Amino acid sequence: MKVTFVERNGNLVAKIRGEIDHHTAQNIKNSITNEFAKSNAKNIVFDFAHVSFMDSSGIGMVIGRYKELQKSGGRVFAINIGAEIGRIFEISGLKRIVPCFAGLDEIENNLGVGI
Repeated sequence: MKVTFVERNGNLVAKIRGEIDHHTAQNIKNSITNEFAKSNAKNIVFDFAHVSFMDSSGIGMVIGRYKELQKSGGRVFAINIGAEIGRIFEISGLKRIVPCFAGLDEIENNLGVGI
């Protein structure tokens, strides 16, 4: 598991590579929390392009970031969710609270730069 970050137009993009499970979810959460605290970003965008697996720990990690950002007026988005991760988002109800887009450009085009 590896997480890299890019900050763009008020968004902290967390590019996750590997599996998100009970072994990795806490490390991903800590990495995102630390990077977000250092950034000037208002929102977090999870990039799932290179996520091969996600279980309920991953769902909890995303919901936790959603709740944290909601307190400060920020938002959480997901991009590049493939069929498998998309199914997890659908079944778990995550899709109702975390908008999913094809990519960062689509978020900015639909919701405005800096959202």
